[in-house]
Amino acid sequence: MFTTTLSPSEKPFSSVNWSFNVSTTIIIFVINAENIIGPEYEGRITFFPSTASLELRSLTLDDTGEYGVNAVHDGTLLNGRTTLVIYGEQFNISNVLVTSSSTDLVEFSGSVSLSCSASGPSLSFLWLNGSSEVTASDRVQLTDGDSSLTIVNVTHFDQRPFRCRVSNPVSTVTSDPVNLSINGPENINLILSPSQGYFAVGSDISLTCSVGSRPPAQFKWFLNGDQLLDTGSELRLMNVQMSNSGNYSCQASNNKTLRSQTSEPSAITVPPYSLSGQHGDADACFYNQSH
Repeated sequence: MFTTTLSPSEKPFSSVNWSFNVSTTIIIFVINAENIIGPEYEGRITFFPSTASLELRSLTLDDTGEYGVNAVHDGTLLNGRTTLVIYGEQFNISNVLVTSSSTDLVEFSGSVSLSCSASGPSLSFLWLNGSSEVTASDRVQLTDGDSSLTIVNVTHFDQRPFRCRVSNPVSTVTSDPVNLSINGPENINLILSPSQGYFAVGSDISLTCSVGSRPPAQFKWFLNGDQLLDTGSELRLMNVQMSNSGNYSCQASNNKTLRSQTSEPSAITVPPYSLSGQHGDADACFYNQSH
């Protein structure tokens, strides 16, 4: 429907001429209430004389092009132009591909560039991180008509799969995911089990060190700043004695980034008597009063 901006008029136009592709093809020519219709438009158009608007039906790819109208009303020549694009199967999008400058990155210091390519006309691009739309920010740059995405100072939140969604008026295609590996270590946490700080002689205690790291981190354990022989993410203290008292901490290292992170210390206290009172009620009472 080609709708003009003219207000409906009771007085007829002196003449109206609709043409296709810069006046080379006449669609309809109206003069003195007589209509002359181009042969390829017979049965495909409806003309609205009050506004000189035109409806075109049964569209084909050959109808893509520029349309123009010239109208004379009360001795004044009025004209307008517009372009119509018809999309067909050859406008379908294909070969959507995302490439990345790197997939192994270091948190807070690494940068990555992603590029989306596709076959098809009139393409628009949208980036997704997981299910969320990616928008420009201080860390995120969208260039080349949004087909290129650059992220600086990557964080572990950027590890969700990235996809590129390509659209045109005919179709929408989403790329396969690209996963970024954000190496740590980061967010280290030392968990004491049981979580109490004071333990009876003979207790068993477990300390677990959790951390985000790709590849998996390597661990060291420290007591009052001195390195222990133990390795691994868990330190088990069996049948503890007073000598086990002190501040424990773990250190996680990533052999790829050559970075490490140390936890906050966790205090363990083993008094020189039993909290259960097995060395006498007087010792237990003294402990309760002094603590």
